[in-house]
Amino acid sequence: MPPRKSTTQQIAESVASESRAQSRAASPVQDDDDEPFFDAIEELQNHGINAQDIAKLKSAALNTVTGVRMTPKRQLLKIKGLSEAKVDKIKETVQKMLGSSFSTGIEVSDKRKKVVTISTGSKSVDSILGGGIQTQSISEVYGEFRTGKTQMAHTISVIAQLPADMGGGGGKVAYIDTEGTFRPDRIRAIADRFGVDGEAALSNILYGP
Repeated sequence: MPPRKSTTQQIAESVASESRAQSRAASPVQDDDDEPFFDAIEELQNHGINAQDIAKLKSAALNTVTGVRMTPKRQLLKIKGLSEAKVDKIKETVQKMLGSSFSTGIEVSDKRKKVVTISTGSKSVDSILGGGIQTQSISEVYGEFRTGKTQMAHTISVIAQLPADMGGGGGKVAYIDTEGTFRPDRIRAIADRFGVDGEAALSNILYGP
């Protein structure tokens, strides 16, 4: 009797097999009324922060209200054109917008309704994960060498840019590469699989070594 395959091996084989077959990712099941939840930094303008100051925050790679809250005041003061008075006002506005870090069960439930499920590119893996990789959370993929972890990361980097009806989130990607395994040519090939321009897909990926 052949040895039983591990879950990691099954996942890797599913990804590799379906990638070769060029199969289209299954669309995650979502309510039509659901919209992706991103606390875009532009929301600050509706609370009294002018567009110029918002542009300065964005120039420092701060693109969400939550990101501003998590950035120390001393770091914000390093942004050119932001005085201490402006930083204090921004911090105060962000605190009023986001409120306490504690939430009621109803508030958590409402936030969970806005979770977006991103397909992995494999129907089999999506099935194991209950639809795919969920936003507003951290997912860990582990396994032995050459079991498909990097391939999955490349694939999701493209799918995350696709519309919801193709299993994506209509967003952009930050790819933090600690092992130097990111390959633009692989992104182009995966983008071609989904009928997406490879150069456009790469332009939507922010790479950090």
